[in-house]
Amino acid sequence: MTATMREMVATRRLKLGTFVVEFDTPGMGQIIKAAGGDFVIVDMEHSGFNFAGLKRMLRYYQSADVRVIVSTAVGDYDVIARACDMGADAIQPAKVGSAGEAREMLAHMRYPPKGHRGVALGIAHDRYRPGDTAHKLRRANRETIFSPKIETRRGIENIEAIAALDGVDGIWIGHFDLSVDMGIPAEFDHPDFAAALKRVARACRNNKISLGRIAESVEVGTALNRLGFDFLCYSGDIWLLRDALKTGLDTLRAECRKAKRRN
Repeated sequence: MTATMREMVATRRLKLGTFVVEFDTPGMGQIIKAAGGDFVIVDMEHSGFNFAGLKRMLRYYQSADVRVIVSTAVGDYDVIARACDMGADAIQPAKVGSAGEAREMLAHMRYPPKGHRGVALGIAHDRYRPGDTAHKLRRANRETIFSPKIETRRGIENIEAIAALDGVDGIWIGHFDLSVDMGIPAEFDHPDFAAALKRVARACRNNKISLGRIAESVEVGTALNRLGFDFLCYSGDIWLLRDALKTGLDTLRAECRKAKRRN
């Protein structure tokens, strides 16, 4: 069995997954599991997925024993609480800039007394099962993970306070948005960008929490892991298909041309 998301964030061992922004199909969970993935990020910021689709997708991944991080465009109550009710293993709101913002988002996903999430039991998030109410509330507060995404200079400036906040289980870096906000679009080798990553890694290390990012390649992922990133999201559904297909088509086209010349 795949470790729970709570078990994953409790250790700095390497966790690998991928990013889903295009394909809402029943087999995705099984495919990712067969490939050895530990988790998946389901994107609700840049995709066309709606809440009905998210609820369906979460059941597919649940049946495949693949943990799901739901990446939301905003940190509003109706978005976070609904994703939790649908069964998300972790919530990853975009552009978190301060500990105050993170604290408010945490309250949206926690039941009283830790927050103000509305109570609905025997639904998707607890697998439609009956049971003791107090136990269910405690378990949901404990098991649903909060990993805010840092992708602005303001978030970097406040990273120490965000990482130290009780209830923050990990930090995610939105590297493209961060580079754009810093005025160095996609300059991931820029000294200022490297310094920002090191600052975040240090804050996570000091607070013993996880650190994650999308890795576009094996080389990038290896370098990030050395820096302290223990959650690595290897590319995404669109780019994996596109790049593999292009490599295959280019190779096939070239080999067919060679064969024709030989004949």
